[in-house]
Amino acid sequence: MDTVAAQFKLSLLPLLVISLLSLPFLQATDFKYCDDKGNYVVQVHGVDISPNPVVRGEPATFTISASTGQAISGGKAVIDVSYFGIHIHQESHELCEETSCPIAVGDFKLSHNQVLPGFTPPGSYTLKMKLSDGGNSQLTCITFNFKISLGASGSLVSDS
Repeated sequence: MDTVAAQFKLSLLPLLVISLLSLPFLQATDFKYCDDKGNYVVQVHGVDISPNPVVRGEPATFTISASTGQAISGGKAVIDVSYFGIHIHQESHELCEETSCPIAVGDFKLSHNQVLPGFTPPGSYTLKMKLSDGGNSQLTCITFNFKISLGASGSLVSDS
């Protein structure tokens, strides 16, 4: 009986290890609003990054789950990226390039695909995203951290 129990435990061990290794890929990324007291029209519910950490030279998808209390016909998404607190990049996209427009009242998702150059330094980055409507009124502003790894064959960067 003891050998059957031991074999059963050994057969579960690889499954447990695989589950624990895939856990970071299933977790949503923590975010915060730029202004804790801001009364934003767009409320963000979650940020998902795939793969997480981002692998330089490989496609990455940033997905923002959100909701709005008013219809939005267009606007801009402005993205600022910092590396160790130093602003290194800014890009601007038409909101309707990142989601279907017009955005109806209720839940919606913004999705942005990006391939970071192979020379992008690995490490911890901060992304700030501001959404504004066609009249340039701010709809929301969030920040979140993400990591970039060396690559599929390189080691991952640890928290610092």
